[in-house]
Amino acid sequence: MNIVSLIGYQVNEYVFKNRMPSGSKISLGTKYSYNVKFAKENRCKGELVCEVCDRENPDSFALKLVMCAFFTYKEDAEKARVHVASFQALFPYARSYVSMVSAAAGITPIMLPEANIESQNIYSFEKPEPRDNNNK
Repeated sequence: MNIVSLIGYQVNEYVFKNRMPSGSKISLGTKYSYNVKFAKENRCKGELVCEVCDRENPDSFALKLVMCAFFTYKEDAEKARVHVASFQALFPYARSYVSMVSAAAGITPIMLPEANIESQNIYSFEKPEPRDNNNK
């Protein structure tokens, strides 16, 4: 059973640079980051940043995608599980977008490699509770 529901997503930034000579061999490197901001009423916003570049010539071939999505999640869900589940719900859209736009640029479509977010450490930065000045 899904603990998150995708409400919608948007592409906030897409940068594509291809200055490689035609027929050049490219060795792609990828980097991902994903952050979730929790709001009231079991809603959250996820921001996925995907960066792909040629390992040998990062100034000649690179792309960057910043995609945001809005989710609802089950009331009793742990934030770490919401983080993982929301990434898993959004990633296929990012993968499809990069593939489609790179193909439209006239190159072999770039397929973002799968990312196993469950094997990564998830860091949580919580805002401290406001102090009650009456009880110092």
